[in-house]
Amino acid sequence: MTRFIASEPSAPESWHLADSERMSHSAVAGSVLAELAERDPRIIVLTADLKHSSRTVEFERRHPERFFNVGIAEQNMVSMAAGMATFGFVPYVATFAAYASLLCCEHLRTDLAYPGLPVRVLAHHAGISLGFYGTSHHATEDLGLLRSIANMTVVCPCDPASTRRALTDTLDHPGPVYLRLGRGREPDVYGTGAPGFEVGRLTCLRSGDDLTIVANGITVHAALDAAKQLADEGVQTTVLDAHTVRPFDAEGLCSVAATSQHLLVAEEHNVVGGVASACADALVDAGIDGVRMARVGMPADEYALIGPPTALWRHYRLDAHGIAGAAHELLGS
Repeated sequence: MTRFIASEPSAPESWHLADSERMSHSAVAGSVLAELAERDPRIIVLTADLKHSSRTVEFERRHPERFFNVGIAEQNMVSMAAGMATFGFVPYVATFAAYASLLCCEHLRTDLAYPGLPVRVLAHHAGISLGFYGTSHHATEDLGLLRSIANMTVVCPCDPASTRRALTDTLDHPGPVYLRLGRGREPDVYGTGAPGFEVGRLTCLRSGDDLTIVANGITVHAALDAAKQLADEGVQTTVLDAHTVRPFDAEGLCSVAATSQHLLVAEEHNVVGGVASACADALVDAGIDGVRMARVGMPADEYALIGPPTALWRHYRLDAHGIAGAAHELLGS
């Protein structure tokens, strides 16, 4: 029987990566790609010895002739995918986000983005979701790196439905796509079909005139919970899902921020270089004055502590309580 232990990430069995297939519910990429591959013979999947962690094992079961486990050779995997793309395939490469971005950065830039090849990077276990595994497995700089690479599309879905939409909507997208995925324990946000989700556009999940919270990935659900708490206290909040980090919807952000005049960005990433920086760039480039802005995320000059992700999110104020507290500080209330 399948067990979901989203509420108990500190339980020892939760950290058995080979067992994650049995315990995940948000890691839907493998099943979605397997479905798409039934109709599209161009789709192939490569993994660096992490087929269970990424759930791409589901693709292997249904399309073994189009599945390649390259072993612990992430950089080679990206280059292999680039070569396959030149023969008309649409390769999906899957590994931990820390490896996909930091270890393979040169290969993403030179082998994929520079020639504009349609390779999709499934960068799973992003942010600090691999808490116990430490700094080598934390990806808190990847958005800053990837959003600076020309021709690179960066999408960060927050739940199963938005992951499905991100995968299907970018199938024929020109050039490479970096899909920043979680650990597979993420709560539902969108519901069936992910209404309102559109790659390249911010999604407004809640409207209010007092404050705007911009979130993505794991912080989206927390931001919605924080907005409910704030509403009980008389603060009406807009919540935006900034799932597409590049190209960033600057126009959409500015139109909302100019109304509330208070902008809080919460992201499971370093406060420098990620979504907060994209928001600040948008406001400055548009010449919008009078918007007070605050950031919640990983400190600029620290590496994340080691522990279960729920404890880390709470420590870094990425849970609902922390985001609501940061909102009150921004509002001066």
